[in-house]
Amino acid sequence: MFLLNRNASHRRPLDPIDAETLGVAGADTVERFLSHRDNHRMTPLHALPALASEFGLGAIHIKDEGFRLGLGSFKALGGAYAVFRLVLEEAGSRLGRLLDVADLDRPDVRAVAAAMTFACATDGNHGRSVAQGAQLVGARAAIFVHAGVSEERIAAIARYGAEMIRVHGNYDDSVRQAAQVSADKDWTVVSDTSWPGYERIPGLVMQGYTAIVREALRQLPRTPTHVFVQAGVGGIAAALAGHLATVLGDARPTFIVVEPARAACVFAAAQVGRPVKVAHGQPTVMAMLECYEASPVAWRVLARAADAFMTVDEDEAIAVMRRLAWPAGGDPVIVAGESGGVGLAGLIRAVADNRADLELDGKSRVLVINTEGATDPHRYAELVGMNPADVLEGKMTAEATA
Repeated sequence: MFLLNRNASHRRPLDPIDAETLGVAGADTVERFLSHRDNHRMTPLHALPALASEFGLGAIHIKDEGFRLGLGSFKALGGAYAVFRLVLEEAGSRLGRLLDVADLDRPDVRAVAAAMTFACATDGNHGRSVAQGAQLVGARAAIFVHAGVSEERIAAIARYGAEMIRVHGNYDDSVRQAAQVSADKDWTVVSDTSWPGYERIPGLVMQGYTAIVREALRQLPRTPTHVFVQAGVGGIAAALAGHLATVLGDARPTFIVVEPARAACVFAAAQVGRPVKVAHGQPTVMAMLECYEASPVAWRVLARAADAFMTVDEDEAIAVMRRLAWPAGGDPVIVAGESGGVGLAGLIRAVADNRADLELDGKSRVLVINTEGATDPHRYAELVGMNPADVLEGKMTAEATA
């Protein structure tokens, strides 16, 4: 499915609160916080010249978030960042002074953090980030996981000392239960989706993701003409589209949101002009994107800053995983999880079906994001036919002999 953005808000300026959250000042704050993380490194940006030539495009670049902060996905930027901000705000309120990221290791700040519990629902990656952030500041974490979250992903979260709470149903059911239990227990919910009366914290999570596009703009030889980004509830797509709209204005690239056909909640919002709940049918292999209602805050941004919405099928997502593991023509080897290569899958579909709609041609410079590495190595091996360590070993062997 493909849909150009016909919303009346399309191309209008962001709401002031969203412009503030996703603009230069917000990204500056994220960058300052990241500079205090011991394992922070700018994630790599790879050119895919052989693939670009095959599709008749000027360039394709892929930003690889599989190396982000040791967590294997872009989500590392959002949940932990929000936890840090919230601890500093609470400690500042109690201690009666302004605090910044350098104060997180102060004994009086850690004493405040120790009395706080951060909760969230997750498909796997966001919960891992919240749990890691809580552990780093000395707080507690309670992570709600639904029936579709694999045991390997649950174990990866539990390693950070989080209390794991299992929920019957899907992701949306776990979001509701996390909110209900947290209200009863006075826990702080750090959700990557929003609802009426709950917008600021999801905004902080989205603000964390602006680091991706800020880095990419520095790494790219030229500003992209097109950006394809996948969506679950819409947070990463909105963060990137919103930042591009804020810093580049009318010169921003054409922005396309890509989703699984089986869980296309942002596409549904684009069809009717507001977030709606879509039916839960067969689960999608793109597990990190299996969401059935768009975040209202994310939709508010995307209604203005996205130019098109599209879906891809199960086989297309798997084919991209394999294509990145075994690239042609000297392109680099990249390990992409089930949801990681969905933006690239959207580009491949668009080249075949929507080239004219999106003005994709030999001058197009396309940016896509590999949003996750093999966060479930067993599932990756099932789908790709080789475990991720062996894929990377082949890459390193090829580099050593080049």
